[in-house]
Amino acid sequence: MIPRIYLITASTGIGAETARQLATLGHRLFIVSRNPVNVNNLVDELRGLGAEVESAYGDLTDPNVGPLAVSKCVDCFGRIDGLYNVAGISARKFGDGPLHECTEKGWQKVLDTNLTTQYRMCREVLRQMLSQEPHSENAQRGVILNMASILGIHPEPKNFSAIGYAAAKGAILSMTRASAAFYAEQRIRINAIAPALVQTPMSARASESPEVLSFISKKQPLVGGVIPVTDAASVSVFLLSDASRAMTGEVLEVDAGWNLC
Repeated sequence: MIPRIYLITASTGIGAETARQLATLGHRLFIVSRNPVNVNNLVDELRGLGAEVESAYGDLTDPNVGPLAVSKCVDCFGRIDGLYNVAGISARKFGDGPLHECTEKGWQKVLDTNLTTQYRMCREVLRQMLSQEPHSENAQRGVILNMASILGIHPEPKNFSAIGYAAAKGAILSMTRASAAFYAEQRIRINAIAPALVQTPMSARASESPEVLSFISKKQPLVGGVIPVTDAASVSVFLLSDASRAMTGEVLEVDAGWNLC
């Protein structure tokens, strides 16, 4: 196996667990996130697993951070084989919510963080991938995995009504499919993952609500509750690996039965 270079835009949650699983497989990693403490802790952990890891700090809503992170990753490793576009927030505390309650601040905050950052990172990494040759004659130039959400496909009005979040995640699905169609001839794969409620720091508040947990136990019957982060990360690793080399423009719903129940 040729070790690949993966750029991951997260230092906690699904992104961090995906980095751990990629590290155990011998891949090289570049972590970029806005929290230096979380980044340093994850980098130390990954190096403890034997991985070669570099990192950068910065808020990806700043248009200068993405290009700098890509440039540093290429300076460190010479190329980028995969991007996991996972940075995002829940913007309820900023004013996201049902459409008639959603504030301008909440709407803009969630679009800036969940959608525009993914667009910018896709753009910068694609420019790099188009400039680099595949590892071998039959290999691909690279792979991009975007973080969507089950709420961008199957809404849930009672417990998870956030119009800005749903709109951003729905737009990510369209961006993924449109870009996958365009870059397939360049042998670049672009897919998305759409998780339901996964055990991460971002979902902690929802996971602590007895009402939400009761709902989730019925809505996600395959696991009887909140999805373990390791399960979502395993699907991410699959979509970033050569095991999915014939897949592009796909959206995998990691929902433990959400869309059926």
